[in-house]
Amino acid sequence: MTGRAFLGIDIGGTGIKGAPVDTTTGALLGDRFRLRTPRPAKPARVARTVADIVAHFRWQGAVGCGFPAVIRQGQVCTAANIDESWIGTRARSLFEDATGCAFTLANDADVAGLAEVTYGAARGRAGVVLVVTLGTGIGTALFLDGLLVPNTELGHIEIRGKDAERYAADSVRTRKNLSWKKWARRLDRYLCAIHSLLWPDLIVIGGGAVKKHERFLPLLTVKTEVVPAQFLSDAGIVGAALAASLAEGRRARPAMAPERTQSRPLRVTGIGPGAARG
Repeated sequence: MTGRAFLGIDIGGTGIKGAPVDTTTGALLGDRFRLRTPRPAKPARVARTVADIVAHFRWQGAVGCGFPAVIRQGQVCTAANIDESWIGTRARSLFEDATGCAFTLANDADVAGLAEVTYGAARGRAGVVLVVTLGTGIGTALFLDGLLVPNTELGHIEIRGKDAERYAADSVRTRKNLSWKKWARRLDRYLCAIHSLLWPDLIVIGGGAVKKHERFLPLLTVKTEVVPAQFLSDAGIVGAALAASLAEGRRARPAMAPERTQSRPLRVTGIGPGAARG
């Protein structure tokens, strides 16, 4: 394996998956391994599943992990699509204790966005870029000239009196058996509302629904460029591994002066700085 290999793990509402990633190219270095998210998805049970994925790859190096919540300094702050007992949990320490590996933890949509901005559909794009992941919920990652604004959680704005992800997530399409056309109208209302607030230059659509992007992207009317994610449903894995690589680079940097790690951004693209907070 390359010396820039990191294990990326993506924790979702229905599945937890991982694969080793070459962070110089964004390429997966082996087949991804997926296990179902435990029910209920309590911390100890999820930690065991994460440990099973690490053990599957016999991994002993650094691990990046995308988690479906607001993450600050490795601690879980919200729980929209995972058990509420996670709130306040120091997930980074929990996973490190369960696996014996160093972990970098970040919001799942943020790491998916990092993958697309660094290697994928938004590579080299200046201006405001919004990555929207459509799955169990709606995740968002917001970038300005490559700089990530972490934990935006724009999937929870109100659309027609409902939390947006309860109105337009891909899980809503499947649960209500909506046609692609009817679901696309819901998604379009959501994207138009976001556009009126942020005026993004580019929207990248990712998550599980993007596998069928040809069924709904042509139906959207939002007045900006909308493209499918290049990494499809692997963006979370790739971006999580990239977050671990960036964290390792931070730790390896010579200590010239005290750093304000909470606010100092990292440069991850050729157009501007970017940061993953874990």
